[in-house]
Amino acid sequence: MTNKVILTAAITGAINTPSMSPYLPITPQEIIDSTVEAARAGAAVVHIHVRDPETGEPTNDLELMQEVYHGIRTRSDVVIGVTTGGKLASPLESRLAPVPRLRPELASCNAGTMNFCVSPVVKKLSAPKFDWEVPFLAGTYDSFANNTFHSMEVYIKTMQENHTKPEFEVFDIGMLHNIQYFISAGVLQCPIYVQFVVGVMGGIGATVLNLTRLYQAACEIIGKDNFLWSVGTAGKEQFNMGTAAILLGGNVRIGLEDNLYLKPGVLAKTNAEQVVKMRKIVETLDRELATPDEARAILGLHGCTY
Repeated sequence: MTNKVILTAAITGAINTPSMSPYLPITPQEIIDSTVEAARAGAAVVHIHVRDPETGEPTNDLELMQEVYHGIRTRSDVVIGVTTGGKLASPLESRLAPVPRLRPELASCNAGTMNFCVSPVVKKLSAPKFDWEVPFLAGTYDSFANNTFHSMEVYIKTMQENHTKPEFEVFDIGMLHNIQYFISAGVLQCPIYVQFVVGVMGGIGATVLNLTRLYQAACEIIGKDNFLWSVGTAGKEQFNMGTAAILLGGNVRIGLEDNLYLKPGVLAKTNAEQVVKMRKIVETLDRELATPDEARAILGLHGCTY
């Protein structure tokens, strides 16, 4: 399946706020509907967060996550990946809770502690809809995403116990050494799945040169045959970086979690719109989108459960 590209749609995330776009999915039903539309448009994998349905604030509420998970599963065979990053600065226990409850095929596993800042966005919010938005965004200037070696090991082992494949979120080259530690310690077995996340303030920038560096470093540190990879891009370079990833032999993540726009100055109305645009790029490069079952075979997932 070397000609296949796995396209992931990150549906709503935990960073963008309702005032940034009226099209950001907020309620469980909106998230479910947007996910199903993205899958029908060609996404083989979806990455799920949940939000308070009244205010749109990111939350780790397990009942909401379960409602969304099962709502998607009854309507689509798409591969569901759940977040364990959750709401910024939340405790490990609440972030990891969806894995033993839902036993998803994929779950994110942040590969190290990092600054994760989006505070400059505050300057663009002239009239916030909700009181929580500005303090939340501004607070990222003095906070960080905490992922110690202990917590990473708990994440990995919990996922393995529940037959969930970790999707390692790598925001900089040093995190590849963190992953290699767990491989050399016998905690992880290869091949692993890596999501290079570029463009976040606090991580590596969204340039083709940086993506090439990440891929080359992974080949050297982990071993070329020991990992599969994708790229997710925060911000306006999303489609450009996705194109570069395809040319390098990787896979692509798009979605309103990472980028609210379809093109400069034009907000994406749905995740499906971004999927369709990326699909055209994939096909222009003479590649094909993987189906959910093809993605399962490529990534070695346990299969769809209802």
